[in-house]
Amino acid sequence: MQWTDEGIIIGTRRHGETSLIVEVMTAGHGRHLGLVRGGRSRKQQPLLQPGNSVIATWRARLDEHLGNFTLEPVAQRAAHLMQSQVGLYGIQVLGALVRLLPERDPHPQVHTALAAVLDWLDDPATGAALVVRFEVLMLEELGFGLDLDSCAATGTVEELVFVSPKSGRAVSRVAGEPWRDRMLPLPGFLRESSAVAPAGGDLVDAFRMTGYFLDRHVYGPRGLEAPGARDRLVALVAGVQPAIEAGG
Repeated sequence: MQWTDEGIIIGTRRHGETSLIVEVMTAGHGRHLGLVRGGRSRKQQPLLQPGNSVIATWRARLDEHLGNFTLEPVAQRAAHLMQSQVGLYGIQVLGALVRLLPERDPHPQVHTALAAVLDWLDDPATGAALVVRFEVLMLEELGFGLDLDSCAATGTVEELVFVSPKSGRAVSRVAGEPWRDRMLPLPGFLRESSAVAPAGGDLVDAFRMTGYFLDRHVYGPRGLEAPGARDRLVALVAGVQPAIEAGG
């Protein structure tokens, strides 16, 4: 058995004295593990870091075997990401999210989105906004997608500022006002394509919203806890100020 695919390293663990088991999110073969012989060598260690993109060739005698990876560099982001706390915590959060997917189950959209987030993860506001968008995508890929396009009560697409904690659907300001204390906030940037990075308060509200649904539908039923790096990331971005558009 053999295949070659694009992939992003999301984690490693030791195997024996000199090798590593490397976990890669691939474009066409999903989250996949394989053995890299000599992976703990000084030559290979810089490549085998979470966040790096690679061309992965996997070989095994039988499909159910662990198999061996041969990895070639495409984009080596890890060293740059580790220079900032947002980058360091962000890659941990992203890796934990990807591990919620069944092993070897193809999710090409996740691979594409993961690469896009990693390219911006060193910027606190933009990177954090992309992480929370990635959480929305992961909820959809896991079968618990949110409907943020129109009001659950009226069908309007205007002033959608709440999310129903029961249905995961957007609710307009007018329809949700009587129950605002029971609603989750819906920051506007989750529905807009503006290049302006959101303020820290909006980011925290967004993480609160996605965190609620991840706990309810994913972590809770599986007996898991959200990664500690997520709380640290949210704390870091809480003080981020809104970007100022040119001419504004």
